[in-house]
Amino acid sequence: MKREDVMNILDWKTKQSNVEVPFFPARVLLQDFTGIPAMVDFAAMREAVKTLGGDPKKVHPACPTDLTLDFLNLNKIQWSSRVFKNVAVIPPGTGMAHQVNLEYLSRVVFEEKDLLFPDSVIGTDSHITMVNGLGILGWGVGGIETEAVMLGLPASLTLPEVVGCELTGSSNPFVTSIDVVLGITKHLRQVGVAGKFVEFFGSGVSQLSIVDRTTIANMCPEYGAILSFFPVDNVTLKHLEHTGFDKAKLKSMETYLKAVKLFRNDQDNSREPEYSQVIQINLNSIVPSVSGPKRPQDRVALTDMKSDFQACLNEKVGFKGFQIAAEKQNDIVSIHYEGSEYKLSHGSVVIAAVISCTNNCNPSVMLAAGLLAKKAVEAGLRVKPYIRTSLSPGSGMVTHYLSSSGVLPYLSKLGFEIVGYGCSTCVGNTAPLSEAVLNAVKQGDLVTCGVLSGNKNFEGRLCDCVRANYLASPPLVVAYAIAGTVNIDFQTEPLGTDPTGRNIYLHDIWPSREEVHQIEEEHVVLSMFKALKEKTEMGNKRWNSLEVPDSVLFPWDLKSTYIRCPSFFDKLTKEPVALQPIENAHVLLYLGDSVTTDHISPAGSIARSSPAAKYLTNRGLTPREFNSYGARRGNDAVMTRGTFANIKLFNKFIGKPAPKTVHFPSGQTLDVFEAAELYQKEGIPLIILAGKKYGSGNSRDWAAKGPYLLGVKAVLAESYEKIHKDHLIGIGIAPLQFLPGENADSLGLSGRETFSLTFPEELSPGVTLNIKTSTGKVFSVIASFENDVEITLFKHGGLLNFVARKFS
Repeated sequence: MKREDVMNILDWKTKQSNVEVPFFPARVLLQDFTGIPAMVDFAAMREAVKTLGGDPKKVHPACPTDLTLDFLNLNKIQWSSRVFKNVAVIPPGTGMAHQVNLEYLSRVVFEEKDLLFPDSVIGTDSHITMVNGLGILGWGVGGIETEAVMLGLPASLTLPEVVGCELTGSSNPFVTSIDVVLGITKHLRQVGVAGKFVEFFGSGVSQLSIVDRTTIANMCPEYGAILSFFPVDNVTLKHLEHTGFDKAKLKSMETYLKAVKLFRNDQDNSREPEYSQVIQINLNSIVPSVSGPKRPQDRVALTDMKSDFQACLNEKVGFKGFQIAAEKQNDIVSIHYEGSEYKLSHGSVVIAAVISCTNNCNPSVMLAAGLLAKKAVEAGLRVKPYIRTSLSPGSGMVTHYLSSSGVLPYLSKLGFEIVGYGCSTCVGNTAPLSEAVLNAVKQGDLVTCGVLSGNKNFEGRLCDCVRANYLASPPLVVAYAIAGTVNIDFQTEPLGTDPTGRNIYLHDIWPSREEVHQIEEEHVVLSMFKALKEKTEMGNKRWNSLEVPDSVLFPWDLKSTYIRCPSFFDKLTKEPVALQPIENAHVLLYLGDSVTTDHISPAGSIARSSPAAKYLTNRGLTPREFNSYGARRGNDAVMTRGTFANIKLFNKFIGKPAPKTVHFPSGQTLDVFEAAELYQKEGIPLIILAGKKYGSGNSRDWAAKGPYLLGVKAVLAESYEKIHKDHLIGIGIAPLQFLPGENADSLGLSGRETFSLTFPEELSPGVTLNIKTSTGKVFSVIASFENDVEITLFKHGGLLNFVARKFS
């Protein structure tokens, strides 16, 4: 931290968006999917430091770090909390990382000895931004950057513009938090807040509860903001008191925040902060809605849902189209399931999931779902048994209040049984659909639907065969499950009939806001937060009984298919070698625009015919034992084989969506991993050609680690998602960018050429490099490094190598 950095921040009006500033957060939060690989990297780093002649005992996180575990049953992971200083492990079954962060880990104001300072956090999950609803600055970054912060390095970010979002008015009684979230999401996307901080102010802020605020803050990655911040105010203090915060600490917190002008006061509008830009949103303008069928930003008013879906059937294939021939749009396929006959058609709901992300932190919408289920069951309504229904709460607290309020049995009666507390349906971790449904979808080429209360609905994410996926509030998920189709107008068409044959409409069973708030007051009480804290601190019997090895180095189990010592440090030298030229590199993949980290990083179930499946089969596992990529993130061999294994990956060499590519020396069409493996055996470096917004979506460290282990030396794209570009640099892959207005097509590149380039000895941010192809073409590209820190990391071969050398 330099004086220049502080002066740049003070001079924010002229320096915003133009300078990099370092940020040291108060703490780090790791969730299991990305936290366990981070612990694996730390363990491997100890090995590397010892190999280089250093003391492995020096490898410790410098920043306080919490690791939350859920459904991953990994022996010896407790080793991390025993061996590493400043690491606390939250035991399985407690809750999701962002949920535990809100309910247990958040301090709002840190107190160390005689020093008070604001709580702040970064972590390996995009949902970290939820804590901004509590007035805690926090955002998600990749595992690579998080490990750097854990080791005492700052998080580096471009000094952001801060957009003030003034909320006025109040929402109508039928609008839920997710409606507000999606309404604000759409508005902020249209305004354009990518790479910026958003801070909410105005009279409408006081109309929002803390759970409403955290839900809104959680969605900010979907509209591109780094974070969306709600300053601490009286609503925050009341919430903290309600959840059992010590009253003396609350008083100290209030005094401190007011003294340093971080407290929002509704009564004094003359002291509103200065912002880079101000936008306004009237909460009265927001109507109930869903979002889909392929992207979270494509919002559809509930009243327009039926007509919008029918329009999507007509439209050509795209974000809002499926291109179904008019004569086939009314096709019906009969299925036999559990002794009864049912009919599937376009729009039939086959997955309905109330899941942990976004909404389950909000008691009002979860209780609304429960009350709607209760009224539906009492009216004689049921969900068709072939629909894959599930309930995955964010924490045990949610289960507690659903149970104590008496609505959990009604959710269960409609098929919404609790399946666990981890990431489930929205990352592809869902039980398979029945063969009857799968066959019917294939037979009729049906556009079937998933409805979920998360914040991710990219095509193919839930299930390969489900083409339309809609985000909805928890009560609407239940409603669509009962209806059995999204091709319905809730205003004019009934959900079903009661035993007497009377039509039951959605408005007949929709709970009023007063009903929900009454239940919320009665059952979301102090005792539940106390119970969660006790559970967190005491753990559970199985967790507490695990034998933990007491050793400086991690005792790797060579037979384990879950945890393996990664190969990132295999060729590490004590001093970095000079930057090597990339000579005669082949193109592994030729990709288009908006390739997301979902396309790149392994996620979801492991397909039986995939390279990862072959690897596991060769180690004696059956398909039932494959588990998911998420569960095996600690095994680099599995994850490398799962990189670019997404069935929706469109490689221009292949001409259709498939996880395939061409190995040009032999002319074979192979799985991406198999082609890369062959190239590596031949000693041939690889690059990737891509279009605009390469690496958009969630921050995933394996979206960089995977390509690196495949042998990719550089990516050449028209533009990048910044977080992913940072990850490429952090692992040692060069992010190259076409000159403005140029791309592979305009330069006449086929991708079948080989590419060569040399890095100058004095590499500098934004320097122009020349690439020469095997056809004799020479063209210029930009080395997309933004500062000297990134160049230093790249010269070391990535962040992990840089840090390992520091300890040596």
